[in-house]
Amino acid sequence: MDEEGQLIQPQDQSCWATLPDVCLHRIFWWLGDKDRSRAALVCRRWNQMMYSADLWRHRAITFSGRHSRVHAYEFESAVWYVKKFGRYLEHLEIKFLTPYSVVLTRKFQVTMQGLFSCLGKRNNRLKSLSIQYLELDRLVWRNSIRSLFLKSLSSFLKKMGKHLDHLNLKGARLTVEQGCHILNSLSYLRTESAVSELNIEDYFSHRLAVYSSLQFNQTMATFRNLVSLTLNYNCISDELLENLGENNAGTLWSMNIKCHAHDPHGQVVWGMSWAKLARYATKLKVNFVFEKVVKYERLARILLQEIPIRSISLRNCSFSNPDWSMKPTLTDLLPTFRHTLQKLSFEFNNNHESLEEELHLLILSCTELFYFNIWAFLDVNFVEQILKSQEEGRCALRTLKPQN
Repeated sequence: MDEEGQLIQPQDQSCWATLPDVCLHRIFWWLGDKDRSRAALVCRRWNQMMYSADLWRHRAITFSGRHSRVHAYEFESAVWYVKKFGRYLEHLEIKFLTPYSVVLTRKFQVTMQGLFSCLGKRNNRLKSLSIQYLELDRLVWRNSIRSLFLKSLSSFLKKMGKHLDHLNLKGARLTVEQGCHILNSLSYLRTESAVSELNIEDYFSHRLAVYSSLQFNQTMATFRNLVSLTLNYNCISDELLENLGENNAGTLWSMNIKCHAHDPHGQVVWGMSWAKLARYATKLKVNFVFEKVVKYERLARILLQEIPIRSISLRNCSFSNPDWSMKPTLTDLLPTFRHTLQKLSFEFNNNHESLEEELHLLILSCTELFYFNIWAFLDVNFVEQILKSQEEGRCALRTLKPQN
């Protein structure tokens, strides 16, 4: 104060004191937990910003599968976060990176039990949950530890099922009984599940013929609002397609199907079942991924002409038998979908046969194809031909990714 009682303003006031809330919020958005905690100690305004709901709606928690003092903090901070800000959480992603000991799986189970318990009491707005690649059939998951984890997960889904919109349990690797029990938790005390996006790719252990399970089909019948469904081909059956058509016809627009050589995929699925589903779910697009499935006969049993296929990906296709050929697939099978196919990805070892001409004709015949990715032995002239066809307007291709 001066002699006349006027307040003296500092000449060089820091710009941080007058920083707009929108800018301060953006700064806090990019800070990690420790830096946010430190910044919250600066002043009352910054402390209030720390508790802004927008900062805590999304959360990705990663647990390392190896012993380390640094990684030990991950388990402690996960529970701390949920206790402090769990009520704001809307999208939660949890990763457990390939555990190498029973001690770590036990620690993860205890941590998740506490996390689920805390979230179940404090949160009523969770929309999305993703827990990928748990690989619960590995030996490091002792039966008792696995059972306790599944019990806590089931209890959590029973509480959050009415809010949950997206569930991703890719790579869980459960038995049919265990897997159905978890999925049934979503409709606990209700006749149906509210989930619209469900990812159960590699959800069941390898080599299980899930398609023959009555329990699985009954479980899938509880889903009445599916928009997107991701699963393995060993789950596909006429009964499942009928359920999807009856219960999700007005919403279902995407099915992502993975077929692995080690999974049973010799079941008979009738084309009329696919046709009926496509007739009811008029916006449906189906995406196929094949792992090490190379024989034309096997592909032809799966890729039926009644399926509204949007994309096909053939991965890890190694032709150990020189008598095997990719040409029938390229010339006879895939052109069947020339009016719907939009994306193609190939990864195969074709050092025993040249496929440039067949690939070029396939691209020209697919009127909707805009993306083509290939890892194979190709001639440079092939790329030049495709680019020339693009320039002349003979194909709809916009993205070409040749790799060899």
